[in-house]
Amino acid sequence: MAEIAVLPSLSVSPPQILRRHIGAAVVGNALEFYDFTTYAYFAAQIGRAFFPSHSAFASLMASLAVFGVGFVSRPVGAVVLGAYGDRVGRKPAMLLCFALMGAAILGLVITPSFAAIGVAAPVLVLFLRLVQGFALGGNVGPTTAFMLEAAPAGRRGFYASLQYASQGLSTVLSGVVGVTLSHILSAGQLDAYGWRIAFLLGALILPFGLVIRGSLPETLHHGSVGEEAAGPLRDHTRMLVSGFAMLASTTVGFYVLAYLTTFSSQSLHMRTDASFAATVAFGIANVVFSPIGGLLSDIYGRKPIMVGARILFAVAAIPGFVLLVHNRDAKTLITVAFVLGALSQLASPSLVALTEALPRAMRSASLAINYALAIAIFGGSTQFVVTWLLHVTGNLLMPAYYLSIANIVGIFAMLAMKETAPRVLAARAAKIARATS
Repeated sequence: MAEIAVLPSLSVSPPQILRRHIGAAVVGNALEFYDFTTYAYFAAQIGRAFFPSHSAFASLMASLAVFGVGFVSRPVGAVVLGAYGDRVGRKPAMLLCFALMGAAILGLVITPSFAAIGVAAPVLVLFLRLVQGFALGGNVGPTTAFMLEAAPAGRRGFYASLQYASQGLSTVLSGVVGVTLSHILSAGQLDAYGWRIAFLLGALILPFGLVIRGSLPETLHHGSVGEEAAGPLRDHTRMLVSGFAMLASTTVGFYVLAYLTTFSSQSLHMRTDASFAATVAFGIANVVFSPIGGLLSDIYGRKPIMVGARILFAVAAIPGFVLLVHNRDAKTLITVAFVLGALSQLASPSLVALTEALPRAMRSASLAINYALAIAIFGGSTQFVVTWLLHVTGNLLMPAYYLSIANIVGIFAMLAMKETAPRVLAARAAKIARATS
């Protein structure tokens, strides 16, 4: 899933929020996600640098385990930095998160390999991943709050989808860097220092990200009055459980598709540059189809768009992987990554539906915890679990099976959600009024 946290949205767009401010928030978010997700795309190279082993499988698994550790600290960051954003402001919280992420990524660039300093190397990498997870866990809340607080009532779906699109943009950037480096460097050079160049580019753009975020206005104090009472938490248990299942499903979908880079190179033994091209295709699908899904949900409703897209995603997953495993060529890989990515991201209205389904008075806490748990459990474990399943079964379709099961769970969770799109609800109310008049 493309990743997103939800905080209270507003029904009126503050007058000082301009399109360039939304654009700046999107670009800043993309830069920060670039640093976090690049690790996944260079997992094999990082594994050989910091977790050397006679077994390529053991080395990759150790690298993916440390990748998962970054998700462990995300709930802590969501609570600590999310509360900071609520207390002090969205802008200072976003700046602090970006600075922490930049420091962690620079630290990873300059950390010597295991061959140079021994066990201290993986320990440092582990610490830096914890810092990255802490920063990103705190970043998504204030950033999403800023976007939602800038959204007109009838465009929440579109505005919230820009969070997904920004993550897709980071995927494109990571993929372009990976394709370029794998094209101009040999496999040995990529292992030795090529992956460090990818992270160094992320560190070099840190000053630009700070300038971008420093230009944003503050939206914290533009609140709504007369919020509805939340009522007891038990009154919303069903919605929270459905929301958790939906978040878990979309998270598994995102990280299985992000795993195509590693899967195609390590399991299908395809060229590295072709594997990174799949990352670019997946990222482009995110950028293009997330806003389309959000916009369609503003017009036709959240449920028809997200459920329909998820059903198509579930139907296409296994045939897509069968085709990829059979052909093992760049054209098939890029096509599968793009098509499955497009169907996945058309379901972007799911987070808006969850946001609008609960009273505003309890959204910040309940959804932040729900999101953090889903991401920590499934975001950090998906690639590790899929790699293990491939190893123990020898079945190259295991990623598709895992993805399909998650999709089915997500579909049932989405069906349990209420329709919340303002335009659709207003049309229903008008129809009832006409029928009873």
